[in-house]
Amino acid sequence: MSQTGKVYLVGAGPGDPKLITVKGMECLQQADVVVYDRLANPALLEYAPTHAERIYCGKYPDNHTMRQEAINQLLAEKALGGLTVVRLKGGDPSVFGRVGEEAEHLAQFGIPFEIVPGVTAGIAAPAYAGIPVTHREYGSSFAVVTGHLREEKPEQAVEKWRALAQGIDTVAFYMGIGNLPMIRKQLIEHGKDPKTPVAVIAWGTLPEQATVTGTLADIEQRLADNPQITNPAIILVGEVVQLREKIRWFEAAQVEV
Repeated sequence: MSQTGKVYLVGAGPGDPKLITVKGMECLQQADVVVYDRLANPALLEYAPTHAERIYCGKYPDNHTMRQEAINQLLAEKALGGLTVVRLKGGDPSVFGRVGEEAEHLAQFGIPFEIVPGVTAGIAAPAYAGIPVTHREYGSSFAVVTGHLREEKPEQAVEKWRALAQGIDTVAFYMGIGNLPMIRKQLIEHGKDPKTPVAVIAWGTLPEQATVTGTLADIEQRLADNPQITNPAIILVGEVVQLREKIRWFEAAQVEV
């Protein structure tokens, strides 16, 4: 029986392939198998040896190339076959990357693994858009929230939205464009000023990055007026968004939308 291999659960970063960590790159260089998702830049596959098997398992909201259960099983099977496996995930694997489920599955079989953090889009995309997610004059607290909130008991939902609206200075919503009407409605209903600045940043850190800004009151219309803003995108809500006018740098040569 071959010796059990090892799985590296690696954050690929937010899009720009240069933003992968040195350790993430080193893991790819020793991989026998790379299992990569839709938001991991394909250019990163060049770091893997030529013999390494490359397996795509990207997911769209309504179209999964491979279900999560199948991905878990694949990682375990390859490692139990004695191979070094890199599970390459966009952003940081611990931020809406389901790394906990994959790690739990590997641990169940006694398979060695490491979690290699990556740069998450909720911080990187705003930074490239000229918006630091914290600033001592505009916001000392920051939260990341999925844009696909599960149904909850009414009282739990109320408490969550109240906390986001009143207790957090800056909130980044991941994968939330489709739910933007609900997000802005809930924030306003639970106490957020409709004049609060909002930015929607698409394809963050990549050459095609595009950003639209507005307020909770008008961001839905602003987004409708700019159809080039599509998923993947980050919705950032908070006063710190207004800094974009002063310090935008990555899109400086582009026309403001």
